[in-house]
Amino acid sequence: MLGYRFSKYVPPPQSGQSDFERLLKVFMQLILITSGNVGEALQWMTEVDRQYKLTTDKYGMGDFIEDLKRNGYITEEGPKGEFKLKPKSEQNLRQSALEEIFGKLKKTKGGEHKTPYSGRGDEVTTDRRDYEFGDTLEQISMTDSLKNAQINHGFEDFLMTEEDLEVVENEFKTQTSTVLMIDISHSMILYGEDRITPAKKVAMALAELITKKYPKDTLDILVFGDDAWKIEIKDLPYLQVGPYHTNTVAGLELSMDILRRRKNTNKQIFMITDGKPTCIKQGIKYYKNSFGLDTKIMNQTLNLASQLRKLKIPVTTFMIATDPYLKSFVRDFTKANNGNAYYSSLQGLGNLVFEDFKRNRRKNL
Repeated sequence: MLGYRFSKYVPPPQSGQSDFERLLKVFMQLILITSGNVGEALQWMTEVDRQYKLTTDKYGMGDFIEDLKRNGYITEEGPKGEFKLKPKSEQNLRQSALEEIFGKLKKTKGGEHKTPYSGRGDEVTTDRRDYEFGDTLEQISMTDSLKNAQINHGFEDFLMTEEDLEVVENEFKTQTSTVLMIDISHSMILYGEDRITPAKKVAMALAELITKKYPKDTLDILVFGDDAWKIEIKDLPYLQVGPYHTNTVAGLELSMDILRRRKNTNKQIFMITDGKPTCIKQGIKYYKNSFGLDTKIMNQTLNLASQLRKLKIPVTTFMIATDPYLKSFVRDFTKANNGNAYYSSLQGLGNLVFEDFKRNRRKNL
């Protein structure tokens, strides 16, 4: 018996990938980390190239910059002549985030959310039922109906009645309005850990997913620090952490205002944060306390959680931290809202967001 012979595996070179495409992946990651600052990203890339030899004698960093301009990724038409991203780069960032985080999703034709219920949807199932008043002609199964007519009335004189008709059951689908809240308080970059970049990446992936897979859904994105404000999808790459406290109340109030104007029955809020509420606004002044769990701030936050519960708007909290007192706050908040909570690492954040997003589409909230 000869058995098996093992040798060192040398992976084949990536076929069909040009020098530009290979460097573009690195550049896009750096663009996200530098919040859309093209000049800073290129400086970092030059330093990485110096240490790890990303380029070759035939294709240098200058060639890559020229190709970025030629292919419509960057422009020198900034206010001071500096490099700026073009919309093609923003689209590339969202698509890359989608492939990285949700790349294993199966494609569907309908572009909407499945539920356990049947109804007048647009995706055909294998189920059949008797015709009912209000069913459309498109739903009638002609083959099954003709067979029923022949069985019931014979072959000689063809006759078809309403009792012979069978209808193909379609899959009822839901439309959902989602608000994604992103914490941009200073703690999102504290302790040597970049938490804002994964949050931006998840937001971009979710935005691209809903746009392409669930076009009838709505997604609104807002950020919250001392205050809360809505941002556009195209603003995500440029999002930066500021010297802010965490005004969760302002974020929830703005989310409620946005969802109040949405006509969909299913509504929900996703909140990505790494800390406790430390700020509320009273008139034109701010009440702040970063030390521990302030009762005044907690009570307002929990009251809003209860209001959202009455409105049947669940809040799913993705806590990027594991401190015991933070878990205590999230536990109380989730109980008041009857929502969900996850204590996520940065690496697994995207999958958790999608799983909860998908789960909530399978029921009427």
